[in-house]
Amino acid sequence: MTAVVRALTRADIPAAMRIKEAAGWNQTETDWHNLLQLAPETCFCLECGGSLAATATAACYERRLAWIGMVLTDPAYRRRGFARQLMEHAIVALAARRMEWIKLDATGAGAPLYRQLGFEPECGIERWASTAAQAGVPGMPDLSWQDRCSALDRQAFGAARSQLLAVLAPLGAAAVADQGYAMARPGSQAAYFGPCVSRQPETARELLAWFLARHPRGPVYWDLLPHNTEAVRLARACGFAPLRRLVRMVRRGVPDAPPLGHDDSQVFATAGFEFG
Repeated sequence: MTAVVRALTRADIPAAMRIKEAAGWNQTETDWHNLLQLAPETCFCLECGGSLAATATAACYERRLAWIGMVLTDPAYRRRGFARQLMEHAIVALAARRMEWIKLDATGAGAPLYRQLGFEPECGIERWASTAAQAGVPGMPDLSWQDRCSALDRQAFGAARSQLLAVLAPLGAAAVADQGYAMARPGSQAAYFGPCVSRQPETARELLAWFLARHPRGPVYWDLLPHNTEAVRLARACGFAPLRRLVRMVRRGVPDAPPLGHDDSQVFATAGFEFG
């Protein structure tokens, strides 16, 4: 059968969801729609014999950083090199757009392929989970999402992703003055806490309390960077435990790309493996 790489479209989402469900991941149809809204030109799929066989997406944050995610292959089409074919296609497409850096969060199964394609480990990333987390904070602050938190996010993340924040905010967002913000969204398996960026652990605790008040019975997922020891301490104190361990990997998109600065000490929760 002929395998053809093409742009992923909204009409492909039901088939993409079936592949996602086979992998046991947490994304919803809304997440696929949001990816296509953010990156209509850099979301790809591979079609084989008229069927959707594999996917890969790349959310682009200006020209500074592209984030690859949703690298999935239908179980019936595995071991045919489709993930490599899609990744190579995505890298070429991102180079044509002069994207300076490319990152992704790799599973243990995917990491060897990404190494072969020039990605290097940057740090660990872990999914923590709880079915009955307790925030341990008396009372609830009056929180509301504020656009000015985009500047804080850029400092922590290393690239401007105001478009992503605007897309995610309607699903649930809160902020504490200029000190931090957090977002929440549904998942197919668990509610998701993140992104959360905060200048201080105390603010992150307030934002987590806001999230847990919205999802008092769980289950809930939280992706964090384990070298942020304050995030780990807060997660343990609130009843979360590690569920999955991945590795964050990075690759230069263009040879002359200037360094990509970021401040992981302020990143208390990531936006998800598909968004960064």
